[in-house]
Amino acid sequence: MTELARGSRAAAWRGARDLLPLTPGVFAWGLVTGVAMVKAGLSVPAALVLTLAAYAGSAQLAALPLIVAGTPLWVITLTCIIVNLRFVVYSAFTRPFLASRSAHERLWLGYLVGDVMFAKFAALVQREPEYPHKVAYYAGGAGCNWIAWQIASIAGILAADQVPMSWGLELAGTLALVALLVPLCTRLPALAGVVVASIAAVLARDLPLRLGMLCGVVLGIAAALWVDRRRGRAA
Repeated sequence: MTELARGSRAAAWRGARDLLPLTPGVFAWGLVTGVAMVKAGLSVPAALVLTLAAYAGSAQLAALPLIVAGTPLWVITLTCIIVNLRFVVYSAFTRPFLASRSAHERLWLGYLVGDVMFAKFAALVQREPEYPHKVAYYAGGAGCNWIAWQIASIAGILAADQVPMSWGLELAGTLALVALLVPLCTRLPALAGVVVASIAAVLARDLPLRLGMLCGVVLGIAAALWVDRRRGRAA
């Protein structure tokens, strides 16, 4: 095994290890999503196909009431795209690191992206900009995240009748994301973006098709860019 291959393998294991402490939160979210799909009226086979094909908890939960209500496919698709528009930001951030990879590799790495791993990857890039195996680190952590999510989601689907929604397991997933978000707010632009996005999302939470989340993302990005530009001019 060449030195480059050994370095990539070590980086992948490092990414997986960095994800392990956050696995309980990921597992809780996956379990809740699996249970919700069956309790909303989806059959077990349909729920299994959805969790493996979509791999997006927020989009899955947004699509559920529309699927059950017999909403046209284009409306369901548009809703899922709107809910997951934050992944456009993730893609823009990761593009410089994945651009040299083949289309096949980019396809699978794009499928594996998730909120938790993106936060970890962004922290690594900020903390160690010269780290030579960023993609391997991302792949290892993202793969670990995918396995934890699918195990939990499938468990929730198969045991939906035994797991009451009153357990409030979704709180564990939210707390895991908050724990990742706080260290990223050490820079003023990021902090401004988080504050503005949070306020906008709360104020616009009653908009249809979960557009409140989109408003929060757009306004948060705009605020972060504005503060960063102002600081650059001042410097």
